[in-house]
Amino acid sequence: MMTDYSVLPDWVSITALTMLSAAMLLALYRLAKGPSLPDRIVALDLIASLSIGFTVVFAIYTGQVRYLDIAAIVALVIFIGTVAYATYLKKKYYD
Repeated sequence: MMTDYSVLPDWVSITALTMLSAAMLLALYRLAKGPSLPDRIVALDLIASLSIGFTVVFAIYTGQVRYLDIAAIVALVIFIGTVAYATYLKKKYYD
């Protein structure tokens, strides 16, 4: 069953995708140049969150609902990864 979810004008979706891409490039720069491990972890988490936003905007732009399932799965994996990194840093710095 296909429903037309693409209610936004094309220029809105393209502008949002462009802005998310620019933010992802800045986060990649922070990932490469981050002075410490926590900075790099935050940059990696930001990149993953931006990829979720990119996927959601792309799903709206194309009208394909199945991309939203992918975004939900990626969000769960990001959350588990962030908790694992926080646990690692807590043990490293406080033990």
